[in-house]
Amino acid sequence: MKFDEHLTDDALLTLIGQRLTQRRLAQNLTQQQLADQAGLGLRTVQRLEQGTAATQLSGFVRVCRVLGLVARFDLLVPEAVPSPMAQLKLQGRQRQRASSPRQAKDKPAGKSAPWTWGEPQ
Repeated sequence: MKFDEHLTDDALLTLIGQRLTQRRLAQNLTQQQLADQAGLGLRTVQRLEQGTAATQLSGFVRVCRVLGLVARFDLLVPEAVPSPMAQLKLQGRQRQRASSPRQAKDKPAGKSAPWTWGEPQ
């Protein structure tokens, strides 16, 4: 099974658990050994692998660290790179918060007339 945006949360948790199990077994670690090395309880590792219960994110990170997966987090959550226009607007500063969409002053909110060829913009 592959990661897919249409999977339910439960299916994603199950898939992540299966992949963690495969990695653990590939490194020839028992659940207890993984738990000890990650500084977690055995039951936490079991729940992660089963994908049946939510676990603290720090526990997930610890397990991934032991399994050598931290370097791959970039694939899981890639860095957001601002567009060239956004970079110009920021002028080297870091973006601090999200903004609301702006609305044109001469158009009513939520209503926009469709543009057709030959009409001025």
